[in-house]
Amino acid sequence: MSQFPAADIRIVATGLYTPPHAISNDELVAAFNAYVVKFNEDNAAKIEAGEIDPLQPSSSEFIEKASGIKSRYVVEKDGILDIDRMAPRVAARPNEELSLLAEIAVAAARDAMRAADLKPVDIDGVICAASNMQRAYPAIAVEIQAALGIEGFAFDMNVACASAAFGIETGLGLIRAGARRILMVNPEICSAHLNFRNRDCHFIFGDVATAVILERADGAPSGEAWEILGTRLKTQFSNNIRNNFGFLNHCERETGAPADPQTDPATDKLFMQEGRKVFKDVVPMVSELISTHLGDLGVAPETVKRFWLHQANLAMNEFIARKVLGRDATREEAPVILDAYANTSSAGSIIAFHKHKADFAAGDIGVICGFGAGYSAGSVIVRKAA
Repeated sequence: MSQFPAADIRIVATGLYTPPHAISNDELVAAFNAYVVKFNEDNAAKIEAGEIDPLQPSSSEFIEKASGIKSRYVVEKDGILDIDRMAPRVAARPNEELSLLAEIAVAAARDAMRAADLKPVDIDGVICAASNMQRAYPAIAVEIQAALGIEGFAFDMNVACASAAFGIETGLGLIRAGARRILMVNPEICSAHLNFRNRDCHFIFGDVATAVILERADGAPSGEAWEILGTRLKTQFSNNIRNNFGFLNHCERETGAPADPQTDPATDKLFMQEGRKVFKDVVPMVSELISTHLGDLGVAPETVKRFWLHQANLAMNEFIARKVLGRDATREEAPVILDAYANTSSAGSIIAFHKHKADFAAGDIGVICGFGAGYSAGSVIVRKAA
């Protein structure tokens, strides 16, 4: 008899959309350093007077050492590398046209639906779980639902980089409440909330979309069968990772027109983090979450075939895996995709799962884990079914 619990919900497919444009570290650094030279020249008098500090250049070696990132995919490249803009150029679309965030989510969703040979009529609900929604309402999930032709319901949710794990847990609850299948998508256009003029974080993010289809486990699987043995969620408030960009920003200035957060450093509301503090806080939090979750399910860490971890920082993932396993993990045990994709927020762990699960045999166990701002963390323990 198996020592593990029976699973009533399973993952039957994943999908992935990768944007067509890539930016290498060398390309990003060349643009950033050109901006640094221009800024220092334009502000030479203030720098000489000690009113402001000169900006420091970046390097590909610094980026790879700090993060493990070598490249990233983005929805638009030229605007990011333009030192007079340093943000992706995303044209406004009429309300009647599919939004960009919905567009990439639909592409990932269709990839997952093809993998499981499912039609829109086979799905009862859509969850759009991501760090940044293109708008507040109508919900992006409802737009995705309409574009795919799915009946039923849809809604958005945001738990930052842990959104996929929280989305899976929410999908489980909806299926247990009566839904047949839930489509959970993670469209992340992270390049749009990144300050490419900030040396400490200009290299961190990339763009992508992922999808996961969940269904009941009481019949023949629609596609692959990954039994969900358990889920666990945890949040703890912290300001160490923050994005203050929102609808109230334009009301905060006492006089004058609203500031452009891309060009006004004094009112920058884009992504920021205290990297060292995040590392110190999150590594033990996530390690404990995974270890306790495995222990409560009776799963010995050494029997876990793979850890599909959130792809934010290579050293962070290595520390977490080491704390859980009691030794260094191999790349096979804790695969890395951030070298090519960079940090894709909620989608990172799902990309790792999507790309590194084909070698599993029936009975093999793995852990999907996302963690990030909040702080928020979620683990999903899965077993490959026969």
